[in-house]
Amino acid sequence: MAEYTHEAIFCIVNSGYSEAVMDAAKKFGARGGTVINARGTASKEAETFFHITIEPEKEIVMILVPANIKDDVMHALYKEVGLDTAGQGIAFSMPVDGVAGLSTNEPEPKKDH
Repeated sequence: MAEYTHEAIFCIVNSGYSEAVMDAAKKFGARGGTVINARGTASKEAETFFHITIEPEKEIVMILVPANIKDDVMHALYKEVGLDTAGQGIAFSMPVDGVAGLSTNEPEPKKDH
């Protein structure tokens, strides 16, 4: 089983809450994210079951984090913008098996030529 060094966190919130998502994530070490405007398609049954009103305009915030801080970031998102908040957010993560283009504090490996 491969050990992943990074995780991609996707947080779907009502429109206007992407800054709250990033504020919560940055408290635990996330450095940035990407926001995509989206539209929700939840059914009336979902509204009745969860006792919430579904806001059709959504924002998806994608955040790439080191795997060792994923749980802390996910917990912060749940507390700050979860279903019980005005953001009515849900979040999930996926392992990432390769990353390019991130700056790190670690030195680049030396290549033999």
